Amino acid sequence: MSAPTTPPAGQPVNRVGLSRADYDGSKTTLCPGCGHNAITGGIIQAAWEAGLEPHKVAKLSGIGCSSKTPAYFLGHSHGFNSVHGRMPSIATGVSMANRELLLLGVSGDGDTASIGIGQFMHMIRRNVPAIYIVENNGVYGLTKGQFSATADLGSTRKSGEANRLMPVDLCALAIELGCGFVARSFSGDQKQLRPLLKAAFAHKGTAIIDVISPCVTFADHEGSTKSYAAVKEHDAPLHDIDYVPYFEDLSVDYEPGTTREVDMPDGSRIFLKKLDTDYDPTDLKKAWAVIHEAREEQKLITGLLYVNPKTHTFHDELRMVDAPLATLPLEQVRPPQRVLEEVMRSFAEGSAPIGAGGG
Repeated sequence: MSAPTTPPAGQPVNRVGLSRADYDGSKTTLCPGCGHNAITGGIIQAAWEAGLEPHKVAKLSGIGCSSKTPAYFLGHSHGFNSVHGRMPSIATGVSMANRELLLLGVSGDGDTASIGIGQFMHMIRRNVPAIYIVENNGVYGLTKGQFSATADLGSTRKSGEANRLMPVDLCALAIELGCGFVARSFSGDQKQLRPLLKAAFAHKGTAIIDVISPCVTFADHEGSTKSYAAVKEHDAPLHDIDYVPYFEDLSVDYEPGTTREVDMPDGSRIFLKKLDTDYDPTDLKKAWAVIHEAREEQKLITGLLYVNPKTHTFHDELRMVDAPLATLPLEQVRPPQRVLEEVMRSFAEGSAPIGAGGG
């Protein structure tokens, strides 16, 4: 992590005095036209507009094309590239050590829905405060385009082979597990993606954004349900989205009955402008119904599917102190000898304290 540079004279800066260039990273090594690069651009722009302080952000990833992308944005932030499917464990540890960091995780459909599915589920159950972006293309891009667990039934490979297995719907799974922020978007729709990202930054708890991101090398042909053409044809946005951060004027003029407003914990607001239907993203049953109806109609529903700003995080459940553990001196975090002796005595007496036993 290096320090941001001083912006050139006349270059626009955000509320923390940084230029957009301060949110860039290394040059991408992904295929030209890859949807992941568009997501990277969306993250950079959203982070700059939100005024995130790069040194207070930790980027996390697993293994795959998607997991390379944290190198391409926020070059002045902390970062950890973990092993395949294990990003949630690292995110949990980082969050416990320093609760002041904003965790920005990028994973893929293979990294999340196959080898990492168990970790994904338990991270949501615990409601670890983190933004979890899934760059979803339905294939394993690093190993020549085999179907991933999110590939749609009947979608074909370039060879003509059709997928015969039912897909894992990560948004439906996240809602079932109690996630308080679940959204789906498309890498080619920056107008929708950026406000979703900014809203996720403001959420208290795990925020899941499943971004359909076409693989131009292995899944952009006719027959693939996650090609650019297929996504554009079947995309059905629930609403137009505007996001107003807490540090800007919140007086927004909308016609009554056309917009739903969601207040976030930090005072920011999400404005959801009505399109064909009046969709309430705080209605859990409606979120379920919309996802299942879209599956039957072969539509790609995008937007903010479900939000509950009042969830309790893992920090709340563990009754964590306000000060980040990483900042506390050793004498405050290391149990004294008498506490260790008490624990050992309880084992000898057969009455281990709560949390000390196995399972």
